[in-house]
Amino acid sequence: MRTAAILPVKRFSAAKQRLGAGVAQELHDALVQTMLADVLEALAATAAIELTIIVSGQPQLPDWDRPGLTVVEDHLEQGQSAAASLGIRRALEEGFERALCVPGDCPALSPAELQQLLEGPATQGPEVAIVPDRHGTGTNGLLLSPPDAIEPSFGPGSFERHSGLVLAVGAALRVERLPSLLLDIDTDVDLRALRRRLADSAGGAPRTRALLAEPAPTDRA
Repeated sequence: MRTAAILPVKRFSAAKQRLGAGVAQELHDALVQTMLADVLEALAATAAIELTIIVSGQPQLPDWDRPGLTVVEDHLEQGQSAAASLGIRRALEEGFERALCVPGDCPALSPAELQQLLEGPATQGPEVAIVPDRHGTGTNGLLLSPPDAIEPSFGPGSFERHSGLVLAVGAALRVERLPSLLLDIDTDVDLRALRRRLADSAGGAPRTRALLAEPAPTDRA
């Protein structure tokens, strides 16, 4: 089954504002880009994903111009759900049968876990697999078969909202808790949790891992 990944990306200057004063601006700016790069690498390493569709108002970067990656311009920048819908539209135009919506702030994303998710048992009709966040209330992954099985509705309480949308259209619902997709980085509390996760594991998130291993800007000579 042909599968596209959809990755909404905010302009870097507007991303991760909730990290707040607890994170130096220099680290904030670098973190946004390194997390995204790690996610893109994980998606590229997942055999079942044929194409990654970035939806963004951010001017394109050189590493976005490569095989297996396409960019849809988000002129209106109306949020994650609207951006995901733009990506779904492109996926349908390109003839994809499934779409996997993922965020750009889960740098520990595991290609092996994604591959296992995508190799799960297929149903005869429409199906939606939801990957909740670590709190169980948000949505960090949304696998749509077909891509327009439901309209994405991210934000606070999205797990319950997506579940209701699936039931309303009569599609099959699957809930998958992928360890590498549970932790998204919105606040300094999340960042501390990411530091602990990376310290306790040997692989994953190479760019983010290297960045967080550097001394804080105020500590540098």
